[in-house]
Amino acid sequence: MVSLRQLEYLVALDDHGHFGRAANALNVTQPTLSQQVKQLEVRLGCDLIERTSTGAIPTPVGRQVVERARQVLIGVDDIRKLAAQASGGLVGTIRFGVTPTLGPYLMPVVIARLHRAYPDVRMHVRDGIPDEQLDDLRRGHLDLMLAPLPLTGDDIELQPLFRERLVLVAPPDDPLFDRASVTRADLAGAALLGLDKRHHHHRQVMRTAEELGAQVLGDYEGTSLDSICQMAASGLGLALLPELYLLSDASANNSVRRIEVEDWSASRSIAAVWRRGSPLEAMFAEIAERIAHEARETLEGEAG
Repeated sequence: MVSLRQLEYLVALDDHGHFGRAANALNVTQPTLSQQVKQLEVRLGCDLIERTSTGAIPTPVGRQVVERARQVLIGVDDIRKLAAQASGGLVGTIRFGVTPTLGPYLMPVVIARLHRAYPDVRMHVRDGIPDEQLDDLRRGHLDLMLAPLPLTGDDIELQPLFRERLVLVAPPDDPLFDRASVTRADLAGAALLGLDKRHHHHRQVMRTAEELGAQVLGDYEGTSLDSICQMAASGLGLALLPELYLLSDASANNSVRRIEVEDWSASRSIAAVWRRGSPLEAMFAEIAERIAHEARETLEGEAG
């Protein structure tokens, strides 16, 4: 009989591509993992893994088995959560993925409030690239994620939360601040800073550059919004920063100032995402609404 543990070993091997790393991730010895995967192959009567000098690669049939095994493991985890809900004792850890262009500036207050609402539930918050985290969500490595739209897929549920303005900033001594007003034409040829190409923020900066006739400084990609803000403060270029970041303590040092462009504006939409059919869907929807309330309260408070 194929065991769930054997399927877990196989999936971990696919995730890590190496027997040693997969064994470490599961806190078992490499010989144990290797032996159990071999037994699974014998029981199924086919090779699932190609052993190489550098690691392990699923065979063609192995790839199909891995994907089905992954869904089995997700389903078993869902059964456990359903049982916990039915007993009225929901406990455990929710693996929560957030984009680094939002999470550090919104989530601390939200997490504190969620802990009061669900004292027996732990929130494991992990920053990451939205496209990569969506893949992790589908693979069962994340339960819930917070990311900019667009995101698509028939296997996910999307709950739009709020729209956030994107603002151009520059150091206080920038020549643009001597102008009575700033228009698109004034920004033609301006240098824009952004994150690396994997980030949704990079695509937003590219779109902004196209709209304004500006240029993106590809040789000076930031690793975080803080690094972009610091580079802009040094006069390297203009930065495109989300409103919630500008309202946070992270940018409270007044090292940059907003540029209000008369004939241009930009924004982004943020959504909560989870796997369709999750047994915790009602809870995720409530968490999403709490996040939306906190963000709207902050943004509307500034507008007021």
